[in-house]
Amino acid sequence: MNGQKRIRDYHIHIGEMAAGERNSITDVPGVQVGHCTVAAGEVQSGVTAVLPADGNLFSSKVMAAVSVFNGFGKSMGLMQIEELGTIETPILLTNTLCVGGVTQALVHATLEENRAIENPIRTVNPLVLECNDYYLNDIQKCAIGSYHVREALGNLSVEFAEGSVGAGRGMSCYRLQGGIGSASRRMELDGRTCHLGSLVLTNMGLTKELLVDGKAIGKTIAERMAADNQPDCGSIIVILGCDIPLTERQLQRIANRAIVGISRTGSHLAHGSGEVAVAFSTQNRVAHVKQDNCSIASIQMLFEPDMDLLFRAAIESVEEAILNSMITAERVVGVSGHSRPLLKEFAALL
Repeated sequence: MNGQKRIRDYHIHIGEMAAGERNSITDVPGVQVGHCTVAAGEVQSGVTAVLPADGNLFSSKVMAAVSVFNGFGKSMGLMQIEELGTIETPILLTNTLCVGGVTQALVHATLEENRAIENPIRTVNPLVLECNDYYLNDIQKCAIGSYHVREALGNLSVEFAEGSVGAGRGMSCYRLQGGIGSASRRMELDGRTCHLGSLVLTNMGLTKELLVDGKAIGKTIAERMAADNQPDCGSIIVILGCDIPLTERQLQRIANRAIVGISRTGSHLAHGSGEVAVAFSTQNRVAHVKQDNCSIASIQMLFEPDMDLLFRAAIESVEEAILNSMITAERVVGVSGHSRPLLKEFAALL
C-alpha cells in the first residue's frame, strides 16, 4: 500500500489462502480508510477512519458483531452493536483519552449528513475504538478532536498508508513500533469472487513473545535490546470486513477467530491489554426506516459448513495485518524522547 515495503516483501507469506489485489481491507468493495496523523513533538497520535460500506451508513446500516477478548478498554458504541447487530457510522480509531472528543465529532458529522432523513434525529450510535499510546504520545494533552476527525474522514480512500500513521502514530507492538496494518484473503463462493479483509491497530505484547510465521524471533530481538521489565498493558483493535451475506451470529463467529490470528504472533492477552474485534458485512444492509411499509425484511446467509473458509481467512489476514503494522512503521520520537526500535531493523532474522 502506498509503495511501502510490507511483510511479503521480506518473503514471509502467512497461511495458504490467496490475498486480494491490494492485500487490504479495502479489497472489500465499498470499504475505505483515511488517516489524520499528528506528529508535533510530544504529541504523536491521530485518527484512523474506516468506512464499512458505500452510501449513507445511517440510513442503510451494515450488519455487525463484536468480540471482546479482554475488556481493558474504553471504546464507544459496542453495547448497541451487541444488542442490534448493526453499524451506522464510520468506525474511528484513536488513543484512549481522546475517545470522548472523537465521539462528539463523529456524532456531529453524522447529524450533518442525515438531517433530511429524520428531523430531529433522536440518537446516533457512534463507533470509536482505542488503544493507549502513552509511551510515545503525551496522552494527557487530549490533543485529538473535531478537526482531526474531519480530516481523517476527508481522506477516505481505497489506498492508505500503514504503520505509524493515523491512530497508529504512537503505538507500540511487542515493544517495537506498532500502528496500523491491513491484509485480505480472496475466495470463490457460488462462482463469485469474494473478499474478507482485516485492519488492525496494534499496541500489545512483549518483545520476547513475538512470533513471525511461527518463528520465535522475539527472543533474539529481546536479547539485543535493553531490558524492559514493564508489564504488557497495550491493546489491539481488529476490524474485519467482508462482502459475503452473513447474519450477526455468523459475523460473531468470525470476530471470535481474530484471537487466533493475534495469538499466532505471540500475544498472551495480558491483564492490562484490551483486545477487541469488530466484524461487519457489506451485504444484508439494514434500512433505518421501514421500506414500503413492510414489517418483514429478507436477508441471506452463508451455508454454515462453508464458514470454515471465512474462519481461515480471518485468522490469516489478522496475523498478516499485525506484521504489516510493524514492518511498515517508521521511527517515532515522542514524549520524554521515547522511541521504539523497528521490526525492519531486525530484517535479517526474518
